[in-house]
Amino acid sequence: MMTVKERLFHAVLFEAGAIILSVLFIWLTTGKSGMVESASMILISFIAMVWNMIFNWIFDKFFTFPKQYRTAKLRLFHTVAFETGLLIFTIPVIAYFLAVDWFTAFLMDVGISITIMLYGYFFNWGYDHMRATLINKR
Repeated sequence: MMTVKERLFHAVLFEAGAIILSVLFIWLTTGKSGMVESASMILISFIAMVWNMIFNWIFDKFFTFPKQYRTAKLRLFHTVAFETGLLIFTIPVIAYFLAVDWFTAFLMDVGISITIMLYGYFFNWGYDHMRATLINKR
């Protein structure tokens, strides 16, 4: 089980990569990469980090076996459930900061979420295996 300190490290490391990917996604899909777009992704990243801590704490209460043994199906469920919950909090942020209607914000958020889901799947798989390796060396 991860400590609170390690959960925070995991979340910050994950979100640093997510911010870069999200800003890149906004730039590629809208041609905009200004301060407002970057600030909105940083705010969304903060929201995601808080949600990450809460969601993973709850998830770990239900799935208590070592993380490196999680199946691809369980990892996919974890990623989709996390991102679906996150949409509830982030659609209003995108609509407000990017000055778009709710449907456009939803579509943009889904696009960002798909990108982040793929990133999240591989990031968490790699993190769990590297963590297990480091723990076994101790």
